[in-house]
Amino acid sequence: MEMKRYPNDRCCERLHVDLCVDERTPRHGILELLKKLRPEWKPEDIQIKAFTEGITNQLMGCYVGSLMQDPVLLVRVYGQMTELFMDRDKEMEMFRVLHKHGCGPELYCSFTNGICYEFVKGVVLDDTLLRQPSVYRLIATEMGKIHSIKSGETGNSSPVLWSRLSQFLNLVQSSDYPEQQKSSVHVEAPSLKLIIKEMEELKTHLTHINSPVVLCHNDLLTKNVIYNQEEGAVKFIDYEYADFNYQAYDIGNHFNEFAGINNVDSSLYPSCELQIDWLTAYLESFKWFNGVDSTVTKEEVQELYVQVCKFSLVAHIFWCLWALLQAKHSTIDFDFQSSLKEHRQCIMCMPWLDSTTTLKRSKSSLE
Repeated sequence: MEMKRYPNDRCCERLHVDLCVDERTPRHGILELLKKLRPEWKPEDIQIKAFTEGITNQLMGCYVGSLMQDPVLLVRVYGQMTELFMDRDKEMEMFRVLHKHGCGPELYCSFTNGICYEFVKGVVLDDTLLRQPSVYRLIATEMGKIHSIKSGETGNSSPVLWSRLSQFLNLVQSSDYPEQQKSSVHVEAPSLKLIIKEMEELKTHLTHINSPVVLCHNDLLTKNVIYNQEEGAVKFIDYEYADFNYQAYDIGNHFNEFAGINNVDSSLYPSCELQIDWLTAYLESFKWFNGVDSTVTKEEVQELYVQVCKFSLVAHIFWCLWALLQAKHSTIDFDFQSSLKEHRQCIMCMPWLDSTTTLKRSKSSLE
């Protein structure tokens, strides 16, 4: 096993360990890794806890003593074939930038098929916490802070949305269409022709919307938000999709996640009143971190509300294509095929593209 330091033109150096962790029997590889990262830890004292929330990768916490009280190192083993549609260098760059701004954990090293990084203390959000005003306002404030990070620190600042959708679509088209995966329900996969049609429809409409391009998380589901009640703070984790993108997309994608993942309930999508309160807290934060007057007007909230309603639709297209790819390649026990059905049902909300209807609904919410 060899340790290397790879130069990075925007930071000092990145530590890389030339080692592969077997996803089926990871303990041996993790112990070898910890010999380099935590040589003071005795192998017989090291405990490894598998976290089961991830549906793209395997995540394990490594510690000596207590999981809640002692230092914990996280080991993430990448899912099979995810290198096809993940930019791992970009992910590590996002770790560096977000950690520098106090928005994320420290990255300790990469290895052949994964990364090691700092454990963020707190609890992952559940559906109940997500809807508490004191918590969702913290999320809105943190997103405003991240969205204010300037593009000069990360290079390219073009929105990643359409290029990534094209990449996913090309990957789906170039491989066999997903075999029928083990599924709890019978799911008829949508045709690629229909997905392409809907994607082009959305692109034509959304590219004319003046949503700012900002640094986005792009995957803010509940399990990617850590809540520390003692500190009264939240932190976002997992930056596999983080990149510059449309402001309204990041928010709309997060609102979609209110409906859940395993048992999707569209009725849990945030009410207009919750969205208005969330967006107000967000705009106050976004303005403050950009060094301007943080006073927020109803007109500003209304404009953002309309944009978010529309961009939330294209997030469903994104995860539809993602589910098709995962159903084909992933070895993780998750029903990707059934998730297609949920996203397809949400995409049928295309009337939201009618700006008159959306505007009327947003005005009534603000009055």
